[in-house]
Parts: sequence; structure tokens; C-alpha cells
Amino acid sequence: MIEGNFAISENREIAPGMMKMVLEGSVPEETKPGQFVNILLPERFLRRPISISDVIPGADGRLALIYKVVGKGTEDMAGMKEGTCLDLLLPLGNGYDLNAPMGDNLLLVGGGSGIPPLYLLAKKLLSMGKRVTVVMGFNKKEEIYYQEEFSALGCRVVVTTVDGSYGTKGFVTDGIKDAGDSYTYYFACGPEPMLKALYQSLDFHGQMSFEERMGCGFGACMGCSIKLKNETKRICKDGPVFKKEEIIPWTD
Repeated sequence: MIEGNFAISENREIAPGMMKMVLEGSVPEETKPGQFVNILLPERFLRRPISISDVIPGADGRLALIYKVVGKGTEDMAGMKEGTCLDLLLPLGNGYDLNAPMGDNLLLVGGGSGIPPLYLLAKKLLSMGKRVTVVMGFNKKEEIYYQEEFSALGCRVVVTTVDGSYGTKGFVTDGIKDAGDSYTYYFACGPEPMLKALYQSLDFHGQMSFEERMGCGFGACMGCSIKLKNETKRICKDGPVFKKEEIIPWTD
């Protein structure tokens, strides 16, 4: 983990309530898909954790962050202008394990604000020669973002909407059924109900990134602890990504 100053070069709305912020600064080479940054905001006591959507590492590197405006802190961020400097801690957490035995036909599943970290992950997996299908879940058509960006990478993309206004009607599990195929492994990020549905419906291994409110962001406060099969871990430091076999099965 390092602390550094980053300058905003872009901060714009890409869907209602969803913002894309691009920051320029010194980005560690070891930054991985699934990790996050913790941003210090003026006049806010706690830093704001935001997952990393894309990265160009190096002394003159760039970070892309996609965030949902849900409270005062993210409202502050949404109003920030180009050239504003921010203090960041990065890279935080353990990201997706790309050394896991995953095969070649991979499924990436994201719901709402859980989609951004899958973009960098898709880039990495495609560079490894993997076949990547991305299933994205939204409530309605107006909320959709990054469909074209995933397609441009070379991913097969399936979009679901709860109200049926675009793509497959229903949830990501419905999109997976419509897509068909014999996937060898999956990676997911999204709200707990979505992760639960995937855990119960997919009969192959994968990795899940959990969304959780955090205090410190680096494991000191123990405020984001999660009980796994064999031990209790901290989502911010030991996660936010955990393998399916670590997770205690959800019960209805």
C-alpha cells in the first residue's frame, strides 16, 4: 500500500447516478483486478473505498474509477472538476486470483455498481487467451453502462434488466441461462442477493467480490469482518475477493 496524490483528468456521468473518474499519478505496477483505492475527501472523516475499473501502471499512470452516487461523499466526488488533486491509498485488498485453475471458457457476472472491477479483469483474462462472457444485470435500460466497452475488448456480452426494457428480462441468472455454454469458471461482483443466487445455481467453482461498508480500508478496525468456513477474515484486507469453496453456503 502506498499513499499518493492524483489529479482528476475526467469526471463525468455515464448513466443516471453513475460516474466515471480518471485520475493521473504514480500507479503501482502490482495493481490487480479486484483491488480498490481509498480516497481522502475534504471535510470527510472516513476515506471512500472505490474499486479500480482500469489501470495504466507507472510513474505517469492512470486509474479509472466508476462509482455510484449514494451519499454525501460520492456527491462531493461527482462535483469535482478536472485538475482537482486527491489523496489516495492504493492498491488495497486482495484482487481476483488469476493463477487459479480456471480453464479457458470464463463467465464474468456483475450487478449494478459491481460491474466496474470486471472491466480490468476481462482485459487481463483476454490477454491470457481466455474466452470471456460477461453477464451484466441492471434494473432498467436507462441504467446500462459499459456494454460497448466490454464488447470492444472482445467479450461476449449479455445484458439483463429486471423490467425487461432491454436484453434478457430478469436477473443475471436468467441471462446466464439464455447465454448457454459450458463455462469452466466464474468471477462475480455485486450485491449479496446476486452472489447468493450464483452460489446456489452454478455448479462449478469461481470467485466472488463482496461489497461492504469499510472503516479504515486496510484491516485495522475489523469493521468489515466476514465469517468463512474455516476462519473469520476482513473484506478490506483479506478480500474483497473470496473463492467459492471458502464461503459458507447460503441458506434460504
